[in-house]
Amino acid sequence: MSYRADPSFISQLRKYGAVNIESCFNCGNCTAVCPLSSDEDNFPRRMIRYGQLGMKDKLLGSKELWLCYSCGECTATCPRQADPGEFMAAARRYAIARYDRVRLASLMYTSSIFNLLFLLFLAVVLGTFIYSFHGSMPTQSLRLFDFIPSEVIHDAGIIAGLVVILIAMLGSFSMISNIRRNIAIPEDIRFDHKSAMTETIAEVFTQRRYRRDCKTSLKTQPWYFQKWFLHASMLWGFMGLFLATALDFFLALTGTKPTGTWVPIWYPVRLLGTLAGLMLMYGTTGAIVKRLLKGDDSYRHSTSTDWSFLVILWLSGLTGFVLEVAVYLPEPHAWSYWMLLAHLIIVGELLILLPFTKFAHVIYRTMALYVHALKPLPETEPAVTEVKE
Repeated sequence: MSYRADPSFISQLRKYGAVNIESCFNCGNCTAVCPLSSDEDNFPRRMIRYGQLGMKDKLLGSKELWLCYSCGECTATCPRQADPGEFMAAARRYAIARYDRVRLASLMYTSSIFNLLFLLFLAVVLGTFIYSFHGSMPTQSLRLFDFIPSEVIHDAGIIAGLVVILIAMLGSFSMISNIRRNIAIPEDIRFDHKSAMTETIAEVFTQRRYRRDCKTSLKTQPWYFQKWFLHASMLWGFMGLFLATALDFFLALTGTKPTGTWVPIWYPVRLLGTLAGLMLMYGTTGAIVKRLLKGDDSYRHSTSTDWSFLVILWLSGLTGFVLEVAVYLPEPHAWSYWMLLAHLIIVGELLILLPFTKFAHVIYRTMALYVHALKPLPETEPAVTEVKE
């Protein structure tokens, strides 16, 4: 199949990050040093070549985009300072924007001003909407859900979650369609989906390849400040908080513990949420510090969307902890009610913007890992029938 080269594509990609692949002469060093690259999954060199030639569809249909964890080894050893790691990051931002049918991601990625204004606008809309349901602020005791009814929070969260899932599914369909066009898959091959699912879940939750193979930071940093651990802390923290919220909702539905009931800190669901919140805060704080210091090649370039995602994630954890402190203070304080409103606005933004921000990599990387793990089932021998003479 022939392709028409489109040199102008580089200028489009440059809107999504500090792309400098004109200086790349395809020596292949980046692919040779990448611990995750293989003969089958050849990157970043192949991705860079797609970018240089303007092969958008091939780039969007490459699962290899999402197999990269941005360890920075390719950038650190590139003889032309072409920064392959940043190219991969910019290509992922471009892919998120193209998979998004609403086109909001493209606006947020390509304009820092729009990104900031939209975040502020969404905060105002969410704040106005939630506050419109407000009740009283009891001063004798802290009853947060007298101020914002838990039913409003639950119903709005479910509706927003369903809309986000729908948009994410449309984006996922775009991604899979591009990958299927990129990889010619014979129709008569049967794949081992069970093993692929098991391997994907193990990789997502243990960060096995990230931890074991991406060894750049192992040379100079303790394990608790390495990039994989900070990333894992954010992931485990978010998943823990999601699980704690779901359990709390379940307990309320079954009448076991109505939402807002005071419980000691060691109550299992509260303890799970507290520990998960600590993990989230540790991971996001570490990532923010690394981006500020720029000591790691993979953190040398940060876009406004990188910052806004991290800041929203960090603020969601901070406001959650301040609320928890307020619950255990001996006297109720009026600021606790406003902190609840702020926490709901920030968490709402995080949830609603999932398909349009860096958060979307949770979906696309998981899908790419699944496709990567898919292997054909062994062919079965035809049954031999004995014929008696």
